[in-house]
Amino acid sequence: MTNILRNHRFLVITGNYGSGKTEISLNLALRAAETEKTTLVDLDIVNPYFRTGEKAETLRQAGVRVLMPTYAMTTVDIPALPAEIQSVFEIPQDRVIFDVGGDDTGAAALGRYFPSFMRYRNDTAAILVVNCMRPLTQSVDDIADLAKRIENRGRLKIDMMINNTNLAEQTTCEMVENGEKIVAECAERMGISTIYTSGKEAVLRQCRLNTPTLNIERYMVPEWMVEQE
Repeated sequence: MTNILRNHRFLVITGNYGSGKTEISLNLALRAAETEKTTLVDLDIVNPYFRTGEKAETLRQAGVRVLMPTYAMTTVDIPALPAEIQSVFEIPQDRVIFDVGGDDTGAAALGRYFPSFMRYRNDTAAILVVNCMRPLTQSVDDIADLAKRIENRGRLKIDMMINNTNLAEQTTCEMVENGEKIVAECAERMGISTIYTSGKEAVLRQCRLNTPTLNIERYMVPEWMVEQE
């Protein structure tokens, strides 16, 4: 996990619904906060469920500053982006992690901050999280199409990809390894050289992988799965 945190002040985490981008954002923020001044920005203005805002108290207790759209976690249909989010580009801090909405529509919120990201482009990593077990991201063509749509709307070229292929507790090494191959092929097509594979440590250590791994804990567990945990 530390490698992905080492070289960039700003991490922009994107991905389709069910990719696990929010889970990875939480893990990165909590890990960074152990040694650094860290802010997590919830930019997901599309999906009202499984967003980082749900774990705001957990994050704050760990020392993470949390910023989210106004009216997020309420019944208001269209949350607004508060001016305070712009402050992450102005106030010195060690790490800022953006959890961006699940597709090109969600990435539109990212485009609002394009001038600021360009000021710190060398210190910014845009990361696409892919779960090849989810619809719309099961093939190289589908993933590449999603990536281009996110880039066009967010106005930020993707720098890295994370293979987060899983099926919750039914995840097998075959799934993870196949996901790695698909993501690697897509990355090569897009000219992306940095790829990670994320998942639960117990699963990853049994897999034969060619990419660095990110061991993650599960925080975003649906209520209906709690009894199974």
